[in-house]
Amino acid sequence: MNSPLLQLNAEALSEMSNSWRARLINSLPGYKSGMLVGTYESGSANLAIISSHFHLGSNPALLGMILRPDTGKGERHTLHNVLKTECWTLNGFRLDSAAQAHQTSAPYAKNVSEFSACGFDAEWRIGTDAPYVKSSPLQVGCRLREHQALNINGTHLLIGEVTALYCAADAQRDDGSLDLAKLDLATVSGLDTYSEPGKSRRFDLARVDTPLREQ
Repeated sequence: MNSPLLQLNAEALSEMSNSWRARLINSLPGYKSGMLVGTYESGSANLAIISSHFHLGSNPALLGMILRPDTGKGERHTLHNVLKTECWTLNGFRLDSAAQAHQTSAPYAKNVSEFSACGFDAEWRIGTDAPYVKSSPLQVGCRLREHQALNINGTHLLIGEVTALYCAADAQRDDGSLDLAKLDLATVSGLDTYSEPGKSRRFDLARVDTPLREQ
């Protein structure tokens, strides 16, 4: 038997409770790569999970991420540290580390390091003034290039230039891309669900006058 169709309009969404609506809307982008953002400021290392980062350009190599606004109800350590030091790291994690990664979203005090509280080891590398996650299969260093506070809802757009990249050499394909399956990276859906990608398909560059070829 087919499931009934869920139908919602703007009015129905606005009448939902905040928590219900947040869980629903956060599910809409589907599966996203989960990353741990490492920052450091005034002797304190911070680690926070995000799934709001995205590719913005390749020359220069730019990655963007969206951080929530400072509402006054809780501290925003990652945002504060990035704006202060202008650098951060992005660290992928495997599914067996998902519980630790999820725990970094708890509202720890600024003087409490999520590295220690959540069971991660910090790794420092020359050229990056922010800590990496030592166990991460994919480590990316970023330097702040642009910051915009978005008027529509007060969130912050941070654009970083990739300054360093570390991962297993055999994860890079002959065409330069990364085979993420070899890195066992976990994905995030919604606010609380973690998965490990299974089946995948890969295609050549799509052209108008050439039949599409699967690799």
